[in-house]
Amino acid sequence: MIKNEILNEYKHKLEIHSHTSPVSICSETKVKDLVDYFIEDGYSAIAITNHFIKEYTYSESPSESAEYFLSAYREAKKYAAGRISVCLGMEIRFTENINDYLVYGISEGDVEKAFYYFDKGIETFYRKFKNERNVIIQAHPFRNGIELADTRFIDGIEAFNFHPDHNSRVSHAAVYAVKNSDKIITGGIDFHSPHQRNEFAMRTKFVPQDSYELSELLKSRDFVFTVGDSLILP
Repeated sequence: MIKNEILNEYKHKLEIHSHTSPVSICSETKVKDLVDYFIEDGYSAIAITNHFIKEYTYSESPSESAEYFLSAYREAKKYAAGRISVCLGMEIRFTENINDYLVYGISEGDVEKAFYYFDKGIETFYRKFKNERNVIIQAHPFRNGIELADTRFIDGIEAFNFHPDHNSRVSHAAVYAVKNSDKIITGGIDFHSPHQRNEFAMRTKFVPQDSYELSELLKSRDFVFTVGDSLILP
């Protein structure tokens, strides 16, 4: 079958939108549990994309906020000990609205830099923070209360967000992504709770070892998705 041939070629399972408690206060999953779940479910890589929101930082200090945010990624990396690749990402929100943006291709030092953009908005963030190594994706653009970002200031659209407790209007998002075909199409479980396990995967030919390799993978668009046993070609 053609499907089996594709899955054999794109054999590695990734989840690039995941949250851990307590850094993401909406998550029910501790860092070590998250790592264990994805190893047990046969994934090769995960991106820790905890929320980076002004109200979540618990500190007015950029350095303290960055250290707190990075604590989950560092713990995951150490605990995984090479058993699964752990990549750094962030889901940032600005005070201009409740839009969320997934950012990949970043270093630990970039987290503190991002703190200074909370009150600046996506346009300024994109103009100043954007570089040749990172990608900035609008997350779940059709959820209630979300505004469509100006496509000049994003690199991609998370068309396939499969968090079961939110209506991300995936069909609307998928059509919107096709209409903006110059943008990267991404997807993720948006993992918060164990009842979401193994529901979706990005499938790839190789395993990205860090945030920069994940960013390059996304820019290459050389990946497919699976939802359960169904194959999606983005």
